[in-house]
Amino acid sequence: MEIVILLVPLAFVLVTLAIAAFVWALRRGQFDDLDSPQWRILFDDQQTRQPPAERDESGQRADSEPENKHGTD
Repeated sequence: MEIVILLVPLAFVLVTLAIAAFVWALRRGQFDDLDSPQWRILFDDQQTRQPPAERDESGQRADSEPENKHGTD
């Protein structure tokens, strides 16, 4: 029965911490917009992307300088 003396105040402290965390999240705006995040993943692909660089017959990019494969300049 002595454990109740420890568990009841510990339960009150945990409940108080949980309520404080919930109030903190409310004031920070965590629950303001619940609909946008679920739709944002569907519209990510509409961002502008760079087309891949074209490659010539040798496999090098057409807009870059040829690489020096022998290590000499």
